[in-house]
Amino acid sequence: MIHLHNTIFIMSLERELQKRSGSKCELSGSEENLSVYIVPDVKENGLKTALYASKTCIEQMNAADSIDPNHWRCLNDSMWSEHDAVKIMAWRMLHRIDADWTQDLLGMMYMEDDLLELAQASGDGEEDENKLVHRDVNGVILEHGDSVVLIKDLKVKGSSMVAKQGTAVRNIRLDHENETYIEGRVDGQQIVIITEYVKKT
Repeated sequence: MIHLHNTIFIMSLERELQKRSGSKCELSGSEENLSVYIVPDVKENGLKTALYASKTCIEQMNAADSIDPNHWRCLNDSMWSEHDAVKIMAWRMLHRIDADWTQDLLGMMYMEDDLLELAQASGDGEEDENKLVHRDVNGVILEHGDSVVLIKDLKVKGSSMVAKQGTAVRNIRLDHENETYIEGRVDGQQIVIITEYVKKT
């Protein structure tokens, strides 16, 4: 009887999700092989934590070793969904994909605190103890996309250019192999900057 109840619940949920999604995958927009996906690691159930997804998306959400980063470029659009389940899984997948562009999207994505808590329930986004931490001259942690100011004149290797003290460098990128290096654009040129010569703004 419980099994029958669950089947009826899923069928009812599927009808609601078909209506909500226009019978398309709410992550990729695909119209093929769609089914109900219940967001794992969340106690609540119902529309808030369910979404309509393609077989490809579901397989990759369930198995980290099968993730194809290019498939998930669809998150560029779906992360702006008004539906909680879609936002939760977009956030989780952006943390699971090892690619520079995901950091840009995460930097733009806004989540209410209660929703962020649900998204984090899976353990995605937790700090890796081996992860490099970039700090400015004052020991403040630098993140991808931050803005910094140069605290001294810096000669740019391989050119006659000097990056002047007080120059603002916006939308920095972190070097994934060296915690003392960041990259940023100065006078139209992309340069590598040592973190001890910058201050976060």
